[in-house]
Amino acid sequence: MTSEERKEARYKRRVARRAAKKAKACESLDKFDEVFSYAHLYRSYQMCRRNVAWKASVQKYITQAPLLVRQTYERLQQGKWRSSGFYEFDIHERGKLRHIKSVTIDERVVQRCLCDYALVPTLGRTFIYDNAASLKYKGYHFAIRRLCQHLREHYRKHGNEGYILLFDFRKFFDSVSHRICKEILRREFTDEKVIAITEHFIDMFGDIGLGLGSQISQTFALAVPNRVDHYIKEVCRIRGYGRYMDDGYAIHESKEYLQKCLDGIRKICAELEISLNEKKTHIVKISHGFTFLKARIFLTESGKVLKKIPKQSITRERRKLKKFVPLYEAGIMTYEDIYTSWQSWRSYALNFSAWRTIQSIGRLYDKLFIFPWLHRAAPETG
Repeated sequence: MTSEERKEARYKRRVARRAAKKAKACESLDKFDEVFSYAHLYRSYQMCRRNVAWKASVQKYITQAPLLVRQTYERLQQGKWRSSGFYEFDIHERGKLRHIKSVTIDERVVQRCLCDYALVPTLGRTFIYDNAASLKYKGYHFAIRRLCQHLREHYRKHGNEGYILLFDFRKFFDSVSHRICKEILRREFTDEKVIAITEHFIDMFGDIGLGLGSQISQTFALAVPNRVDHYIKEVCRIRGYGRYMDDGYAIHESKEYLQKCLDGIRKICAELEISLNEKKTHIVKISHGFTFLKARIFLTESGKVLKKIPKQSITRERRKLKKFVPLYEAGIMTYEDIYTSWQSWRSYALNFSAWRTIQSIGRLYDKLFIFPWLHRAAPETG
């Protein structure tokens, strides 16, 4: 046996071991009856009602939850369950218009059960550690912490000299290919009933794209660009890489190497039928500072990572506090509501290098709501 044959044999053994390990771990995740058991559905209902039990639709569901969950279970087992469609509306989030496709509480229970007990555990095995969005124990702050850790690691080897590639997918949710989603699904699952109900959820969004407001959308939004993550980590061998949904970064000492990686990303994106937002995709010097997930990041010459709070957030908080004053005086808002809003923003701001900003907003809060009422009674709230 030649060295090449031995190498090929070792590779086949590794592939076989990985396949056996995956089959053992995902055995119960690829069985429709085990995924959609009554216990799983009821647990999913309990998770879906958290923090939204004040809604009228959720309260109606709660009053008959055991019966409604049982009915959902029976329809799923009989293959008769179908999506009831969306509640569609638009919201303005920080000046950006977003079209939301919200689902009913009954459908959220089924989607949650499918995602928590099948899709996320199975697809999550293929995700890199630095894929940060919509996963347990991860999120926005995890992504920022990992970026800071990667910058510190880069500084220990190269100082604050180097470059960072920042990229963003163009209209990501609106352009996700259903064909790619279904290819990923059929590559990881064999149970036709699990595949059928997942494809039903995907097809509800039309011919292309995934809507905002649905857990199934969040899951496949993580899975579709997964090839990009593995390309940068394993082919380009860049450790300082992370992605939060459609925003990503890669850190390297060579600008030319990052440009080569970017060319590879464009090629993979073309195969995945998604595209980069060229206006938001660029390579910048780390020492000059950059913006990622609305935070302004700086790596100083001493190796300290500074996280500056977005200026728009400061302006928005100042305006909001000033608008609360007439609402408070009219008795529309209570002092407790205003205090809760202020403390919520303060807790968010404490994640940044923004102590002086927090003190400044605090003085404005005191001026508007503390000192004016020291010598006169607060207005009656009815």
